[in-house]
Amino acid sequence: MGYKHNQRQASNSKGTMTRQVLLFMSILSVGLVLGQVSYTIPEEMAKGSLVGNIAHDLGLQTKRLVSGKARIFTRSSDEFIELNRERGVLLVKQRIDREELCKQTTPCALHFQIILENPMELYTVTVQITDINDNAPTFEKSEMKFKISESATTGAKFVLERAVDLDVGINDLKSYELKPTDNFALKVHNNADGNKNVEMVLQKPLDREKEEQISLVLTAVDGGDPQLSGTMLIVITVLDANDNAPVFTQSSYKVTVTENSPKGTVVATVTATDADQGAYGKITYSFTNTLDDVRKLFEVNADNGEISLKGNIDFEDSRNYQIHLLASDEGGLTDSCKITVDVQDVNDNKPEINLLSKSNVISEDANANTIITMISIEDNDSGENGNVKCFINLNVPFALKAANNDFYSLVTDSELDREGASEYNITVTCYDEGVPSLSSSVTLTLQISDVNDNAPVFERSSYEAYIVENNTPGLSIFTVKARDADWNQNARVSYILEDSSVNGVPVSSYVSVSADSGVIHAVRSFDYEQIKDFHFRVKAQDGGSPPLSSNVTVKILIQDQNDNPPQVLYPVQTGGSVVGEMVPRSADVGYLVSKVVAVDVDSGQNAWLSYKLQKATDRALFEVGLQNGEIRTMRQVTDKDPVNQKLTVIVEDNGQPSRSATVIVNVAVADSFSEVLSEFTDFTHDKEYNDNLTFYLVLALAVVSFLFITCLVVIISVKIYRWRQSRVLYHSNLPVIPYYPPRYSDTLGGTGTLQHVYNYEVCRTTDSRKSDCKFGRAGSQNVLIMDPSSTGTMQRMHSEKNILDEPDSPLEQKPPNNDWRFTQGQRPGPSGATGGPEVAMGTGPWPQPPTEAEQLQALMAAANVSEATATLGPGTMGLSTRYSPQFTLQHVPDYRQNVYIPGSTATLTSNPQQQQQQATAQQAAQQALPPPQTSAQPEPPKAAQTPASKKKSTKKEKK
Repeated sequence: MGYKHNQRQASNSKGTMTRQVLLFMSILSVGLVLGQVSYTIPEEMAKGSLVGNIAHDLGLQTKRLVSGKARIFTRSSDEFIELNRERGVLLVKQRIDREELCKQTTPCALHFQIILENPMELYTVTVQITDINDNAPTFEKSEMKFKISESATTGAKFVLERAVDLDVGINDLKSYELKPTDNFALKVHNNADGNKNVEMVLQKPLDREKEEQISLVLTAVDGGDPQLSGTMLIVITVLDANDNAPVFTQSSYKVTVTENSPKGTVVATVTATDADQGAYGKITYSFTNTLDDVRKLFEVNADNGEISLKGNIDFEDSRNYQIHLLASDEGGLTDSCKITVDVQDVNDNKPEINLLSKSNVISEDANANTIITMISIEDNDSGENGNVKCFINLNVPFALKAANNDFYSLVTDSELDREGASEYNITVTCYDEGVPSLSSSVTLTLQISDVNDNAPVFERSSYEAYIVENNTPGLSIFTVKARDADWNQNARVSYILEDSSVNGVPVSSYVSVSADSGVIHAVRSFDYEQIKDFHFRVKAQDGGSPPLSSNVTVKILIQDQNDNPPQVLYPVQTGGSVVGEMVPRSADVGYLVSKVVAVDVDSGQNAWLSYKLQKATDRALFEVGLQNGEIRTMRQVTDKDPVNQKLTVIVEDNGQPSRSATVIVNVAVADSFSEVLSEFTDFTHDKEYNDNLTFYLVLALAVVSFLFITCLVVIISVKIYRWRQSRVLYHSNLPVIPYYPPRYSDTLGGTGTLQHVYNYEVCRTTDSRKSDCKFGRAGSQNVLIMDPSSTGTMQRMHSEKNILDEPDSPLEQKPPNNDWRFTQGQRPGPSGATGGPEVAMGTGPWPQPPTEAEQLQALMAAANVSEATATLGPGTMGLSTRYSPQFTLQHVPDYRQNVYIPGSTATLTSNPQQQQQQATAQQAAQQALPPPQTSAQPEPPKAAQTPASKKKSTKKEKK
């Protein structure tokens, strides 16, 4: 607890301002901080003028005023002071007129509270308003008339109207002055209440004959600085003599009136007497009050002096009134008296309840004694009528605690639970102690905000569900449901399948849980015979932070379905054994022949089996037990009964629909086994033979059909493939480049004959696999003879370019030149092949397409063209192996002529002389060769040698 007093001076346009600061602070147990600050300022300060630094005086920082949403609370509707939270100061909000605000009451002060939130703080501020001399004394009447008899004696008194100065203290009315003072003097009487009665005293007898009318000026002066004054004109008419003035029976009266009394109520009656008779003895009563609202509230009967109510009397406005009454006769003589009217209080005001700061929402986890709102109580009545007590409705977890006489705080009294009550309507009722008691109430609606303090709860502690086996995957089994007592996001429940295993397999491969709805779906199809039941746990988790959860055990029971037929255990059905049982011909009725034993892996009624005889050689001879499957004789066996008896027994279960199995039981009716052996053997052999024959026939037919269709598809595919390759070859523009071995140059220096067998490699394009080019060999040895005289025919002609070396050669084939065509006999092809006229002209068909090996060799040969041409020297040699031994090298064309263009029969030649020599050589060759054999088949072409394959060829030749 602390006390601080400070006094500072501040100048103002209208005077000096004195500010007094009083700070009083206390801390209560409920957490409410109370303090009191007092300031003093003069009235009539300009708007926005500084009242005081409230932040400094309270020891607060300006940011606390901003964060706490500091504001001013006042019980009156007018707000004269405002709070600047950013600066932490109090400012004048509007003009303050002390006379209008407090009238004659002193001291005059403004009372209000400053409220801060988070935490709640309350400070009481008092601003005392000091008076300045801003009002001059005034008279109610500007002129006052008197009629005075000339016979009036010296010392006669005449009551004058008092001046009114609304200011107080030193600025109030100070003195009167009467001018001129020839006949009258001024006398002032100070009353106990501080007011002054002004009387005019006759000092010198009047003489109507000298001066019939006298004018005086009454001046009222206040004590302010500068002084202000007011005047009133007094007009005196001198009359004939009136010797006696009216006299009241009492100089003062005191009466009591109850507030809210109806209009017309007589408050008091005064009486005055006059010893004169006639007109001078008639008394008239009137008010002389000018300081208050007496004339508005009271009225006097001018004839009999009866004072009655004219307006509404309110104790809260004023507790007493003073009435100044004047009695005057017709002669102008007067007398005065004072009537004090005390107002008696009546309990006519209800307590006023004001919520200073309230919070409509509070968390359910709020601590005890948390302040919800501050309440201000005010009752304008006095005494017992103004004593107020407050309470709240019962059965709520809140309490109302008094901070001081006029303030209460509403706080939490116990723990809150939103799930128990999400909203409270708190009614605060206040009543006074008057008779009768008056009360008022206010209702505060308080919402309880949710906290995630409740975990989801399942509707049952455990669940069991049934599903029929062989279900469809994804089938909905059933739904688990959990509820959360919280609200909104805290009550949003998600379902999670906890990790576990069933027979070593994760449970997630059996079932799944919908996170939103809790629907459990089957992930797979269940088989009752493999698993009859399993259990797992489902967790329900809410959406709070942190989330809360609970779990429940779910057991799934698989229901059996009739999905398995009965299985016959006995007799065992095998292909090699047909005879089952043998019955002697001497068997009696009911003889046990055999028993069919069957089982069903299903359960319940699906596994209940019944046995029936479906077919039999003689139905009258055997019967089957419905429940046990026993086969017994129904009659005596006779000699006429066949030896071979075939019984077909059907075994059915009791499912819906039912499933069945059949078994064939062969029964031999004979006394010995040898008697029926031959018959059963023949029967078995014939049956087995027929069954095998049918199987093999069906199998052979299927195989033959498959092979036929396969061959047909393969043949069609090959034909289409060859046709497409031939079409591609005809449009190819790549040349055929021969490959010459490097060793060819070694033969040029010999005896004119090649030392080794010469092998050729033909370079083909990759698209020429359909070519008809074939190489045959003559009946004699392949010998090439060199003519020394013709050595100049093979010289390289540097001036002539090869067509393959021509960079500007066109991509499309041009018509062949007749100068570089070979005849049919000079072209490579089958031995003895002779072209027709179209062949000689270069229009015959192209050779057969090459193989894959030939294509590869052609690519390799193209890379070695430069090497082959470089090794050739001058000379003449033969090129084709199909020529006779007499064919000499001079008949062989230059190697550069041996170039073929795919898609054309044209061949390059060097010059016209060589063409002529080739024609001569062709004729000689035709004469030397033997006639072709029509039946001879052309030898398939050999694969062209690559450099890697030459060594293998050389080894073969040596061998």
